[in-house]
Amino acid sequence: MNKTNKTKLLNGDCLELMEGIKDGSVDITITSPPYDNMRDYKGYNFNFKGIAEQLYRVTKNGGVVVWVVGDAVIDGSESGTSFEQALHFKDIGFNLHDTMIYMKKNLTQPSVNRYFSSFEYMFVLCKGKLTTFNPLKDRINKSVGRVHLTNQIRKKDGSINVRKGRHITPKHGMRFNVWEYNVGTGQSTKDKYAFEHPAIFPEKLAEDHILSWSNVGDIVMDPMMGSGTTGKIAVLNNRNFIGIEISEKYFAIAQRRIKQAKKKQQSMLF
Repeated sequence: MNKTNKTKLLNGDCLELMEGIKDGSVDITITSPPYDNMRDYKGYNFNFKGIAEQLYRVTKNGGVVVWVVGDAVIDGSESGTSFEQALHFKDIGFNLHDTMIYMKKNLTQPSVNRYFSSFEYMFVLCKGKLTTFNPLKDRINKSVGRVHLTNQIRKKDGSINVRKGRHITPKHGMRFNVWEYNVGTGQSTKDKYAFEHPAIFPEKLAEDHILSWSNVGDIVMDPMMGSGTTGKIAVLNNRNFIGIEISEKYFAIAQRRIKQAKKKQQSMLF
């Protein structure tokens, strides 16, 4: 286990503070920006394009940015901001490696004239060729133990290539790219004080991405860390962490959570 786990927490504007981070030094960023005007975020401004360019600069070649985002409904129409952001990331050089779905098991914000909104996007953006992928294999296969003597793969021209070889279906298969989580008080986190922040994503969501796209000792960053969920989980999984938060109130919450995580992580060493 890595005993030199480090955290760097900064209170201020991420666009300015990211300028002090070295080019190509961050292995993975997991963050969630303000969604249009769906939450009152203390009146702070959000310069998406500036932040996106800084993220590209500080990300290592082969590194990943996980951008968790949703859309507001304005004058009866979804804004489409999430798609605009994903396409802009492509324009500045990122590959859109995967468009994943964060599915909420418990419903929020019901509507009278559209189906219940129960998901957000998780855009997995890669700078160059992906270097780390540790697939999570916890999906129960329905045909456990079934023996397959052939494997059929459809080619680009529509024809089928049959590969022979004995294959037994294992108990667990690799996950699909729709991930489900319970959300809300007592679900996203057990840290009750963290809910002073208006928009927390689940600790398990952060952990699943950290385990998937990084390794022990890597640098994890969240430039809009809010209540510190990404930082807490990075520490508990023995990664280094850089966190930036503009709100003094939310920064104090993040500091508290990450400090407690470091104490817990240290206690696990003995």
